[in-house]
Amino acid sequence: MAMLIVTGSLASGCGAEDRFSDAPNTISGGTAVENSDSDTSSATRAVVGRGIVISSERGRITADLVDSPATRALLARLPLTIEMRDHLRQEKTGPLPAPLPNGSRQTDFSAGTIGLWGTNDFVIYYRNGRVPSPGIVVLGRVNGDASMFDTPGSVTVQIKKGN
Repeated sequence: MAMLIVTGSLASGCGAEDRFSDAPNTISGGTAVENSDSDTSSATRAVVGRGIVISSERGRITADLVDSPATRALLARLPLTIEMRDHLRQEKTGPLPAPLPNGSRQTDFSAGTIGLWGTNDFVIYYRNGRVPSPGIVVLGRVNGDASMFDTPGSVTVQIKKGN
């Protein structure tokens, strides 16, 4: 599975193939992961850095982050505990204690995308889909399977810096 951020074109919200074009690099255990697309922005260059660990009573996952003002601000505020609720049977969303910087937005997402709705709602998508305009600020991508969040009801997550 590629460790890059999805900017896919999902015609109906699911079933389309993902494209990885907006994020040339991610923050992943100190290693920059390059995207081969030539039209990528230098605004998402990786920092020597970190991913995050997201844990709850349902399990533990790691995520790679894009390098952006929003992710740098998120990393500076960790660790965090967020009460997340299920929304539209496609995502878990919960309020951050303070807003993060805004950034470029997209409307398509795939399972495993993590992002911001507004500037202070942290979102983990466990299904493919599309959100209304203005879209989400993509923060990163879960490594592996995000299906542990595909359960009805709320969940409390702890987010901390990766090793």
